[in-house]
Amino acid sequence: MAKHPKPEEIVAKLRQADVLISLGQSVADTIRALGVSSVTYYRWGREFGGLKSDQVRRMKDLETENARLRKAIADLTLDKLILQDASRGSFWAPRADAPVSSTSC
Repeated sequence: MAKHPKPEEIVAKLRQADVLISLGQSVADTIRALGVSSVTYYRWGREFGGLKSDQVRRMKDLETENARLRKAIADLTLDKLILQDASRGSFWAPRADAPVSSTSC
């Protein structure tokens, strides 16, 4: 199973790649030197390119907080819908005039 680098490590590798490329090394050789696939390199560049380590950390913290808030909103929306159904009387409670069935075990 491959190790997933931390965002700070990704930013460091992208900086290393920038240095190698600026020194005249080809992009293909740079990708090989980093030990990643070209797909990974370009995905990292798209996601983390131009960011500093502290910005990446802050971005990840915000993504985590966003996910937590989305879950809270979903839970509250579900609670609201349940309360609306209950207030309209459309919940599944037995009616007072419904016959009670007795089954023996």
